[in-house]
Amino acid sequence: MDEQVRKISEELVIACKRAYTRGIQTGSGGNVSARVPEKDLMIVKASGSSFIDSTPEGFVITDFDGNLVEGKGKPTREALLHGLLYRICPNVNAVVHTHSPYSIAWTSTEKALPRTTWHSKLKMCADIPTLNVPAAMVGKEYFSLVEEIYSEYPELPGFLLVDHGLVAVGKDAINAEHTAELIEETAQIAILKATVSKLGL
Repeated sequence: MDEQVRKISEELVIACKRAYTRGIQTGSGGNVSARVPEKDLMIVKASGSSFIDSTPEGFVITDFDGNLVEGKGKPTREALLHGLLYRICPNVNAVVHTHSPYSIAWTSTEKALPRTTWHSKLKMCADIPTLNVPAAMVGKEYFSLVEEIYSEYPELPGFLLVDHGLVAVGKDAINAEHTAELIEETAQIAILKATVSKLGL
């Protein structure tokens, strides 16, 4: 592992452990990745490993089609989605996908997640789209849904997947994880505001 890849892997470890500690991903679910600079390669979480147990050696390097290039273990099955995002979003250098509970709860509405706070309005360029992908992974047959939202909003910080969770992107792994937290917080507040409104408080 060269020095540059190791540094990026260490940032991925920080992002993983923070996401687990913050409760936006538990168990062995979720996945993260980061672009290898100046190459059509990415560093991705190996399948079956937990965010909390992440180490720099626990990641693998793949191409944007998810084919293993370096490392031990099987790449996450969402590697195809990560690769797509790096292809269509040249400013994105990291992707964080978590099975966050409030975000998943919000997706039952199948509506875009509104920016419910001043902070979310300042940090996010648009409401967060909800994509109805009827599968446990975003396969190539659903790529057009992702391409469409990024064609309209090139700076979009992420999106939601019905019954699946959130996908956040950023300039690096820590930035993408912070965005994941913000999306989850925004979903929580949106649900609480809807509840308060329904109770007539």
